[in-house]
Amino acid sequence: QVQLMESGGGLVQAGGSLRLSCAASGSIFSINRMGWYRQAPGKQRELVANFTRGGTTNYADSVKGRFFTISRDNAKNTVYLQMDSLKPEDTAVYYCNVITQLYGSHWGQGTQVTVSS
Repeated sequence: QVQLMESGGGLVQAGGSLRLSCAASGSIFSINRMGWYRQAPGKQRELVANFTRGGTTNYADSVKGRFFTISRDNAKNTVYLQMDSLKPEDTAVYYCNVITQLYGSHWGQGTQVTVSS
């Protein structure tokens, strides 16, 4: 069906930057949404940012106005999440998610982002 390969997580100091990548492969035609979620310890998984089918971007209120930018390379079926000026509260496992018209929702394996104070 759909496979997602994530990369780019790691440990960074507060104020630092990370860039996450998610490459989709398999039955990825008719993608409705693709983007990033995160889950901090003891909390529910939440949307960070995504693209809709029409190209609209959505950002969580927690990252709006901050230096989080989602982008994509359609030729590579890849989405990126550039995160600058990171804070300790951004520490979480970040998951790539894609929703296709035929096969529904798929999740990546997750990549850990740790921001030290």
